[in-house]
Amino acid sequence: MSDEQRDAALGIRTVGNQYGFPQMAHYHRYEPTPYEGLDVLFDRYPIDGRSFVDIGCGKGRVPLYVYDRFHIPVAGIDMKEQYIDEANDNKVAYLRKNGGKQHVIQFVQHYAQAYDLNEQQDVFFFFNPFSVQIFMKFLANVLASYEQHPRKLTIIFYYPSHDYVEYMASTPFTFIEEIPIPTLYKHNENERFLIYEM
Repeated sequence: MSDEQRDAALGIRTVGNQYGFPQMAHYHRYEPTPYEGLDVLFDRYPIDGRSFVDIGCGKGRVPLYVYDRFHIPVAGIDMKEQYIDEANDNKVAYLRKNGGKQHVIQFVQHYAQAYDLNEQQDVFFFFNPFSVQIFMKFLANVLASYEQHPRKLTIIFYYPSHDYVEYMASTPFTFIEEIPIPTLYKHNENERFLIYEM
């Protein structure tokens, strides 16, 4: 099934307009994570009973996929109001078609480095939304949250940048697994997920 067909099955629309590049050097252009990759990732690394946050969620594809698959609390944050508006429209459309608990799907317009984590959130997903400098600030908030509320934490990178991988080596997180997307990886070795835990 194509990404368009997968969108239709969920009752959402996450392909299409990208609205160009952000005007700030530290923030990167939105691209949706392919459904094929999400299937491969979560077949190998299920997150039942966790609480998931997509940093740079765009139109909400990944959180809605995760909610549909695992029925866990999900959140998406993005700095662009236009994307959050579309993500919330997709949430309404998803719930209308599939049912579910509205209060456990949240989309918030916010800068990641200033986002207030709650004590349940424990799985964080990144598809290169911003520079490593912003990532470092966000991770400092994650570690501060951990000190107040110790819990298992997981960070998942899709199409990981070298800067992120290099920085992770200096953190308390342990590298757990690399999960390539088989049909895409043979053409591009960045088509993979990296998983870290603490």
